[in-house]
Amino acid sequence: MKHWNQKHLAWHETLELHELVAFQSTQLVGFKKKLPTIKNSSLRTLYRETIQSIEQNLHELLQFYPSAWSMDRHSSFPDMTAVESGSLLGFSKAAVRNYAAAITETATPQLRETFKRHLLKAIDLHGRVFYFMFYNGYYPAYDLEQLLANDVKMAKNALAFR
Repeated sequence: MKHWNQKHLAWHETLELHELVAFQSTQLVGFKKKLPTIKNSSLRTLYRETIQSIEQNLHELLQFYPSAWSMDRHSSFPDMTAVESGSLLGFSKAAVRNYAAAITETATPQLRETFKRHLLKAIDLHGRVFYFMFYNGYYPAYDLEQLLANDVKMAKNALAFR
């Protein structure tokens, strides 16, 4: 096998990296906020293990950011509204994917129609959350360098969140 010697990530890799870091960062903050309220010790252990796993994932993924397309590492981190809206955006993306997959496995016509209605609502929610983030400067969809810089800041803040 030939040695891989690329100087940067491919565009599609950079975008997938962004999606994973953004999603895990917002979820990490939510899990850390929720942990103190969990009473069941087994569930609390699962949350701790999940938090540790996500932290390790983020540390590993952040190592690839210097290889992403010419990222500006000096941007400012948006306030918690960005994290909170990012969490909602991640939820809406997952809902769209899950409903779309569920429809392909559904034989009962009434359930299929219900899933289709829910899918359309999830698509609508995703659009509204995206445009909220876009117009408020939390999701610079057309500025890859800023998008990646925001990811790095958000991941570092999520890792530091106590």
